[in-house]
Amino acid sequence: MITDTALLTLAQWLSPAYPVGAFSYSHGLEWAVETGQVRDADSFRDWLEDILRHGTGRNDAILLACAHRSDPGALRELDDLARAYAPSKERLLETEAQGAAFCRTTAAIWGDDMPDLTYPVAVGYAARAHGFPLRQTSAMYLHAFASNLTSAAIRLVPLGQTEGQAVLTALTPLCETLAAETEALTPDDLGGSVFMADIAAMKHETQYTRLFRS
Repeated sequence: MITDTALLTLAQWLSPAYPVGAFSYSHGLEWAVETGQVRDADSFRDWLEDILRHGTGRNDAILLACAHRSDPGALRELDDLARAYAPSKERLLETEAQGAAFCRTTAAIWGDDMPDLTYPVAVGYAARAHGFPLRQTSAMYLHAFASNLTSAAIRLVPLGQTEGQAVLTALTPLCETLAAETEALTPDDLGGSVFMADIAAMKHETQYTRLFRS
């Protein structure tokens, strides 16, 4: 069972206050809103659920799990694979910049020896180093990912605060399910089928006006 101290540390790592800059990324959502693909709570919920179940959410959970199980010697190869799976320039920036910021902050506060890693690999590696259980770490990571995109949707769609939180609450069980389903998966299980979300991220790179970096 996870201890109270471990739970609070994980909450700190994955909170909006932890300086990884998650608030500055929309994961292509800004373009999807601009083109009317996401326009209300229902369409946002469908968009976010697909990304969690069939896209970055699932892949990040697999990468986090592999990093949690990985020995330090195999970590760089896993991290290179994580970079290779980024479907666009700014999605690569999203995982690299957040991961590097997470590594710097965690090393400075807890003294961990952490090279710059992509975000899910960094979180999985740090959680193992601190003895945090994989499933809870993965579920909280996925919930933080969903929460950040919900915050972006509240500003972009726009959604009301209550509508946004209702969507997040509805998808919380999916975060728990994905954490359990990906716990024993390997890099061979990586893959995705949310092509429109990937195209949205690519299109966002040249969007005329924008608030977010991806």
